[in-house]
Amino acid sequence: MTDDWQDLVVGARMSVDSEFSDRVRASSLSNSQWGLVMTAVEFDVEDADDPEHARIVADTSQLEHVLPEMQNVDQQQAMGAGGRSEPSENTSGIVGGIKAALGLGSDDDSNEELEAEAVELADEYANALQSHLEKEGRWDEVRRAAAGD
Repeated sequence: MTDDWQDLVVGARMSVDSEFSDRVRASSLSNSQWGLVMTAVEFDVEDADDPEHARIVADTSQLEHVLPEMQNVDQQQAMGAGGRSEPSENTSGIVGGIKAALGLGSDDDSNEELEAEAVELADEYANALQSHLEKEGRWDEVRRAAAGD
């Protein structure tokens, strides 16, 4: 698949980023953690040759490389060093950071939970991006570009 299609969705991604910020705030991920997720996730058009089944999917295989930094950001914010710019409605990230700083709980468990939530959000983002493109009447153009047509 070609990456040219990604050039076509830059504006759509900016719109979806703005709309998706409420979903991120409702999660246990901070904006900094979500930023790290987005640096690790790549988006692909699966089945681009098939107009009926083509869809945008999140390739989260590289998330493992940013998980340690996501934990660091979480712990820094929990201890007040990072200073979260927006308060989170969900305090599990703070509690998790405090537990980790005190040596309580398992890093493996918290990494798995963090990764699972990051994957879920990335998948939701991919769906939101495709929905946005469909509403704008641009999905077929993007799909064809991904297929190399």
